Amino acid sequence: MKIALIQSSLIWENPTANRNNFEEKINTISDKVDLIVLSEMFSTGFTMNPEAVFETMEGETVLWMQSLAKAKNSAITGSLIIKENNNFYNRLMFVFPSGEIQFYDKRHLFTLAGEDKIYTSGEEKLIVEYLGWKICPLVCYDLRFPVFARNVEEYDLLIFVANWPKSRIQAWDILLKARSVENMCYTIGVNRTGFDNNNFEYDGHSQVIDFMGNYILEPKETEGVFVVELNKEKLVEARKKLGFLNDRDSFELKS
Repeated sequence: MKIALIQSSLIWENPTANRNNFEEKINTISDKVDLIVLSEMFSTGFTMNPEAVFETMEGETVLWMQSLAKAKNSAITGSLIIKENNNFYNRLMFVFPSGEIQFYDKRHLFTLAGEDKIYTSGEEKLIVEYLGWKICPLVCYDLRFPVFARNVEEYDLLIFVANWPKSRIQAWDILLKARSVENMCYTIGVNRTGFDNNNFEYDGHSQVIDFMGNYILEPKETEGVFVVELNKEKLVEARKKLGFLNDRDSFELKS
């Protein structure tokens, strides 16, 4: 599977400008890709002011994702602010080339920023089946909680979309590798760059890691479009040869 990671700065609370920016970057991709990965809250930045910028599942950004997925014949994923039943969600959308949508609401809300007081936590883990791959997409702070991410579903690819600040980027790098190794899967992390309106700096470090903890794409600090190709046969061979997942613990996850 060929995947494009889009690493970019974000325009604060300006969905139109961010959509235009990402569309320009996506239009530079010359190869056919199967999946395009954007960052967390890619249309607004990581804002605790959802009233100003929330959308619905019939809103402009969702329709834009569907239109783009169809036009590029590629799935596209990233999170945005959705209001539903009077609740705000940091919702990751996985939009198929057909326009079909599956979504995951961020489970681990970032208490340090007060996200838990403004947004509603999700409960269900999402496993997307796409082109013969099983994909588990998660959001930012979820990276620090390995139990929820544990590979009990035999997924092949773990994706984290984030707004992870430069001041803690070492943890991002370490934990992405750890999730790859412990779950014996490919792992993609897509982060943003630039500054937000709270003056937090982001230096990207979007990256791709294989099931043995090796870099396929080393952490990148500049804006850009980075295309990688993943090989499922190599993953299957390694799992069959080493069998590490056969020895994992069984557990029950409680809210």
